[in-house]
Amino acid sequence: MFWNTKNAGKMLSAAVIGFSAILAPVISSSVFAQETAATFDWTREDVSKIKMNEENTAPVINKEKLEELSEDFLVWDTWPLQDRNGHPAVVNGYKVIFALTVPSDVIPGKRHDTAEIRYFYAKDGKSWQLGGRLFDDGKALGSRQWAGSAMIDKDGKVHIFYTATGRKNENKLTYEQRLATAAADIVTTNASVAFENWSEHKIILEPDGEYYQTESQSNQGESSYAFRDPYFFQDPKSGQEYILFEANSAGTLSERACQPDSSKPYNASIGIAKASSDSLTEFEALPPLLEANCVNDELERPSIIVKGNQYYLFAKTHHEKFAPGLDAPEGLYGFMSGSLLSGYKPLNGSGLVISNPKDNPYQAYSWMVMPNGTVISFVNYVHVEGKDIQQIGEQTPDYQKDHFGGMLAPSLKISMADDKTRILHEKKQGVFR
Repeated sequence: MFWNTKNAGKMLSAAVIGFSAILAPVISSSVFAQETAATFDWTREDVSKIKMNEENTAPVINKEKLEELSEDFLVWDTWPLQDRNGHPAVVNGYKVIFALTVPSDVIPGKRHDTAEIRYFYAKDGKSWQLGGRLFDDGKALGSRQWAGSAMIDKDGKVHIFYTATGRKNENKLTYEQRLATAAADIVTTNASVAFENWSEHKIILEPDGEYYQTESQSNQGESSYAFRDPYFFQDPKSGQEYILFEANSAGTLSERACQPDSSKPYNASIGIAKASSDSLTEFEALPPLLEANCVNDELERPSIIVKGNQYYLFAKTHHEKFAPGLDAPEGLYGFMSGSLLSGYKPLNGSGLVISNPKDNPYQAYSWMVMPNGTVISFVNYVHVEGKDIQQIGEQTPDYQKDHFGGMLAPSLKISMADDKTRILHEKKQGVFR
C-alpha cells in the first residue's frame, strides 16, 4: 500500500558490486550492501493484534517514592557507556550514564528546545553523581543535542554518537536533525570521571531522500520529521560495525497510498548504516531494517541486542504516533530475526513488549533494553487525570512540573524466549544491570 522510489532500490541485483567511495558524510545508497538486506514492514494487521495483559503491562509508578538523579536538572532519555558488545562498561571501577537534561525550572513541555547531554557516574551502578555537561567547550554541533549512544573502544577511547538538532547560533529555533560523533579520553580519579582531549565533532549521516526522508520532503505536508537517535552496534557474527537510527521513509506525502487515506502521514522507519572507516566517522546507508508506513509516525531510540542466535530490535513510541484507527499504547515495541538485515517479525505477534498501565498511560518512556534483559526508562507524566499528551502540554507550567518526573524510573526485567517476551519483575530505580 506504499510506494516510493527507494523501493526500486530493493529490486537491484546483488550481482552489482561496484560503488563509489563516499566523499562526504551525506547518505548515499550502497548497492553492494543490499545483497542480503530486506526491509520488514510493520503492518496495521500486526498492530491490531495488541492485547495488554500482565505479561506486558508495567507496574504503576509512584514518583513520590523515587529519588531525583539531580535536584538541579530534569533528566529524561538516558543511556549507558557501553563496550563494543553492548554491555554497560566499567572503567576503573566506574559505570557511566548519559542523559538529556535541562535546568529544573524549565517547563517540561519545552525541554527539547534547550536540551544538553550531561553525564553521571557511580562505582555501585546506582548511587549516581553528576559529572557535568558532556560537551563543555561549545564545540558540539547543533543548537542543542538530542539522544544518542556511547561506546568505549579497546584502546580506552570513548566514541559519542548524538543528534545535532538545529544549527548553532540560529536566530529561529529549527528542528533539522543530523547524526554526529566525537571522541574523547576518559579520565578517572579516586573521586571523579571526566572527558578530555576531544576530537573534532563531525556529521556522519544526513538523509538524501532515497531511503530516508529529508526535511524538505517532510515539509510537504507531514506532521513531524525524524532523523535522530544514533545507536552504535557491532554485529557479533560478522564483527561489522553499524549505526541504527530513527527516521522516516523517503518520499513526500503525495507519493503515498494508504488505507485509510488519513494514515498517509505516518511513515516511521528504523534505519541502519554500515561503518566504512575504522575511526567510526564515515558510514554507508543501507535500506531500513523496518518501516511502519500507514502505521506509525515515530519509532524512537532504536537499539538491538543479540541473544542466542537471534537479533532483538527494539524501539519506543507514543500512543498518539499511531495512525487513525489503531489503538496502541505508549510503550516499548520489539522485533526478532535470525539475520541482522532482514527477516524480522513482531515479538508477541504484535510487537508490544512493555506498555504503561491504562490508568497511568504516560508514566514512563524511552525504554532501553540491556543485554541481560534489564530495561531502563525515565519517569514521564504521572497521574494526569485522563488528559492526553496535547492537553497536558496546554496546562499551566506548575501543573506540568507537578506531574512530570524528570528522573530515572524503576527498571524492569524481561525474559526473551524466541519470539516471546514477558515482564518478570520490577527492579530498583535506575539499575542498569
